[in-house]
Amino acid sequence: MAQLETRELEYFIALADELHFGRAAVRLSIAQPALSKAIRRIETRLGVPLFDRSSRHVELTPAGKALQEHGRHALNAVSAAIRYAQRAGDTRARLRLVLKPGGDAGLLSGLLAAYADQPDARQVDIVFSGPSDRADFLRDGRADVGLLYAPFDDLDGLAHETLLTEDRVVVVPAGHRLAGRTSVRMSDLEGETLPRWKGVPGGEGTGPEVADVVQMLQMITVGRMIGVLPRSLVEPLPAGLVCLPVTDAPPSRLVLAWVEQDRRPLVASFVTAALTLRRDTKRSRLDAPAAPIASDSERLAPQDAR
Repeated sequence: MAQLETRELEYFIALADELHFGRAAVRLSIAQPALSKAIRRIETRLGVPLFDRSSRHVELTPAGKALQEHGRHALNAVSAAIRYAQRAGDTRARLRLVLKPGGDAGLLSGLLAAYADQPDARQVDIVFSGPSDRADFLRDGRADVGLLYAPFDDLDGLAHETLLTEDRVVVVPAGHRLAGRTSVRMSDLEGETLPRWKGVPGGEGTGPEVADVVQMLQMITVGRMIGVLPRSLVEPLPAGLVCLPVTDAPPSRLVLAWVEQDRRPLVASFVTAALTLRRDTKRSRLDAPAAPIASDSERLAPQDAR
């Protein structure tokens, strides 16, 4: 059976990404002839061509595209295994929590306080990520637990607990045609320009690319787009913008996620703290005095934490 060493797979992935022997060699800090020889050796061992080469360009073959996709996962898995092994043996390891800026729905302080009450609590490092890679931080070991949004983040292979369920809203400029409404439906947004999120392939957005909610709100303010988001991500709302409930949009869930196979005590303690916070929050709201009958707009406020 053909086998590849990790180093050989790294050589292949570098060339598959760069599609240029010179750039790939620089990235790997090796000589270009050595890289060429390594690629030929890999192709001979696998029995299939991985690249179409000419004097002007390098392209992946179908076999090369398949190896690029699955090989990258394999390298990530090896890196994750090393990180997990190192951290499992480190009794002083800190717990790393990944989230996007402002992506805690106001729960972060309470969550950290609840964890600090655990008898085996560790120092917590907060790691901020982009709009699309928080789940990857968990899978490759760069973070231990994460605050993710369902259904937007990929939870495949991750265990998770819902901390908050909330409605979704559309944010528009104050002069927008919908700004005077009390609520909208998804059909009301047809033909509108939505953002393209940096690093997120596909999607329905046709507007400018944005990397975070702050950039999106700035682009909405100048009339370049509108945005549909969980309510907590846009509160407090900047001046000049209007926030409207989208009554038929599926709700958003803020979840605490971790790798399903991760049984380390520091992760279990943090999950326990999160569940305690969720239970206490629900109990305090149930014990609160009954609120006056709400107006139509107030009835469309975010749902309580589950």
